[in-house]
Amino acid sequence: MLAGLGEGLRRAVRRYFPSSWSYVWRQGLANLYRPNNQTLLLTVSIGLGVFLLATLYLLQGLLLSQVEISSTNGQPNLVLFDIQSAQREGVTQLVKRNKLPVLQQVPVVTMRLSAINGRSAAELKKDTASGVSKGALGREYRVTYRDSLISSETLAAGKAPFVGPDGIPRVSFDDGFTERLKIKIGDTLTFNVQGAPLVTIVGGTRTVDWSRVQTNFLVVFPKGVLEPAPQFHVLLTRVPDNATLALVQRELVADYPNVSAIDLGLILQTLDEILTKISFVIRFMALFSMATGLLVLVSSVVVSRYQRVRESVLLRTLGASRAQILRITLVEYALLGLLSAVAGLGLAVMAAWALGAFVFEVPFAPQIGPLLLLALLTTALTALIGLLNSRDVLTRPPLEVLRGEVS
Repeated sequence: MLAGLGEGLRRAVRRYFPSSWSYVWRQGLANLYRPNNQTLLLTVSIGLGVFLLATLYLLQGLLLSQVEISSTNGQPNLVLFDIQSAQREGVTQLVKRNKLPVLQQVPVVTMRLSAINGRSAAELKKDTASGVSKGALGREYRVTYRDSLISSETLAAGKAPFVGPDGIPRVSFDDGFTERLKIKIGDTLTFNVQGAPLVTIVGGTRTVDWSRVQTNFLVVFPKGVLEPAPQFHVLLTRVPDNATLALVQRELVADYPNVSAIDLGLILQTLDEILTKISFVIRFMALFSMATGLLVLVSSVVVSRYQRVRESVLLRTLGASRAQILRITLVEYALLGLLSAVAGLGLAVMAAWALGAFVFEVPFAPQIGPLLLLALLTTALTALIGLLNSRDVLTRPPLEVLRGEVS
């Protein structure tokens, strides 16, 4: 694509050459298609360097922005699991007594899916044409019940969980999971709630942000349905230091030995360290690409140095001033740098969007400011190297070059 763009630019300038423009602009544009021009070479080399650098930058933002786990941003770092209903109030008071926040507290009911639209799970497993995931049919579901969405959820379709006028609960599914079950709003599902069948209807779907450290669920029931069912509770809190964590754990073991305390602090710290290393590697690769692109740029410019010296000496012999020659060189390399940068950035945006949409399955929202800055820096760097490469034009006497041509 970069080579095609460079060739297209060369032909377009030659065909639609602006003969009415100033002398400096005409000469600078003419250098894009004259013999031994650098249009194709620099468009590919500079554009490829910008493409690699911008793609790495966009991927860094794409990946790191989706991981909101951090040990310092107030998210939960202690999970109290398997709290029985009779212990709920006592555990809550224990947490508050230690001056810890109750960030989230939810009931959890376990169940299995026994039928979809009247067809049993066993029948659907045997029917290979149904397309329903066997794993989704055979798994144990841990669900909760509430009548509203939480901060990590957005309504995708339908409504939040509610009990219909017919008394049948309308449940809410994660929108991605409905694809695995091949279900839609209005379908009937029968759950086996620890031996008791429960008929439900799909009333809505939710988009769940699974990167958040909190209790997210594939299936959410409305209130007034599962309260009598056997259940346990999960409480999320945050401890400021290891001393408080040890104190809470000792009290839990003494008063509620069945409750599991899961320390997320070490996990969060490990993930932060991994993300820091990933970020370092990405930045290193970006700088490596920049250095490589700079070397390619310098070598590409040096390749045509002799040709540029000859052309500039001829222009000086015909009466062109040093300032005009420098402006001609500036126009040529600035145009090449700008075109290559824009082409590389365009390809990088397309590549990052494709990776976000089809590989990582995350929304893509690039920051335009750094990309524009990269384009300006690339253009300025290309023009600067082109000018530095033309220093001999101003220092070498025209007669010296012309004698070399004759000899």
